[in-house]
Amino acid sequence: MDLGEEIELRPRFKIDLDCEDEEALQTMELAGKSTKDFVVTRVDHHVFIKIPKAKQHYWSPQLDLEIHSFETGKSVLRGLFGPKPSVWTLFMFMHFVVAALFIGFGIWAYTNASLDQLYGVQVFLMGLMVVAWFVLYFAGRMGKSAGKDEMKDLYRFMKRSLKL
Repeated sequence: MDLGEEIELRPRFKIDLDCEDEEALQTMELAGKSTKDFVVTRVDHHVFIKIPKAKQHYWSPQLDLEIHSFETGKSVLRGLFGPKPSVWTLFMFMHFVVAALFIGFGIWAYTNASLDQLYGVQVFLMGLMVVAWFVLYFAGRMGKSAGKDEMKDLYRFMKRSLKL
């Protein structure tokens, strides 16, 4: 699995398993109890694999797995790499603020243009919001690359635990 070539910030994958969902879920749960390198939490059909707090840094990823059976003896594992929920929420909030400011400055510029007033400052501020969006995007990409080795470790642990 190549984690660096996608444009997405939260890579996803899907694996077909030759076992029941409950068997795979219990296997992951037992693997989590037998290792100190990862923290494994299970909630219903979801398994969350995280780096222990002592080894975490701001950009540490986590692996969210969802395992469901759709036929007897077969199940589907869907995985999603992502930052800690607090980091993801912060980034989404910042994107929302930048988008709202861009729209607000656009309305302000349109109003000034309609009133035959100068609107250069508002257009400059809109441009600044575009720059801010790119900064946020590349900060996310930088964070993803900072956590790439940990993503590979999480993925290898999952594959080793499920014997894939």
